[in-house]
Amino acid sequence: MNQQLPRFHVVIPCAGSGSRSGLGSPKQYALLAGDPMVVHTLRAFAEVPGMGQGVVVVAPDDQSMAEVFALYPQAQFAISNTGGATRAQSVLAGLLALQSMGVDGNDWVLVHDAARCLVTPALIQKLLLACQHDEVGGLLALPLPDTLKEASEGRVSSTLPRSGKWLAQTPQMFRWDTLFGALAQAGDQVTDEASALEALGEAPLLVPSASFNFKVTYQEDMAMAEAVLQQRKTDV
Repeated sequence: MNQQLPRFHVVIPCAGSGSRSGLGSPKQYALLAGDPMVVHTLRAFAEVPGMGQGVVVVAPDDQSMAEVFALYPQAQFAISNTGGATRAQSVLAGLLALQSMGVDGNDWVLVHDAARCLVTPALIQKLLLACQHDEVGGLLALPLPDTLKEASEGRVSSTLPRSGKWLAQTPQMFRWDTLFGALAQAGDQVTDEASALEALGEAPLLVPSASFNFKVTYQEDMAMAEAVLQQRKTDV
């Protein structure tokens, strides 16, 4: 892209156990196309112009990320063993780590799921360009493509209108001080950063994303992500 990109920083919450993946170990370290999943994620951000500081937030007893960094050096990222029991706790810890690294309260911070390992530099750039002059910030998201059902005891209870419904993805992009204040006030129950902003009455910008930017959660997702990454190698 020829347009100038803003300087930005990154928090990658990576303290989850990956229990839903059925792998028996944290999924961020599972090999995909020959490399650990988290490495694909970090490489995408490292290739974007304007990247500043980055922090990967892992559990206090996690030693595996240091081993990954030893094999796959990630110069723009630091490891912080300050992850909490919830996403919000881990992101807050990551923001504090960035602050200790000199990040200013007015700087942009992107928060991204380590398990969204198919994100591309182009998608990240799209978010940056869309939000760089926005007063609130925003997130990558996908308009809901399918019919939405509400369930009761495993059966359909109603069909909900999908008009105006979006699937939230990451990265999500907000200024450090705004995001820190929103998460601190919202508490541990928010499932993404935009929700914390919404709780303050803000309306984050929705930036159209791509279906391939899905979160690898289950074993069948691993197979799909593997296929996409292998195809990308072929296309290079």
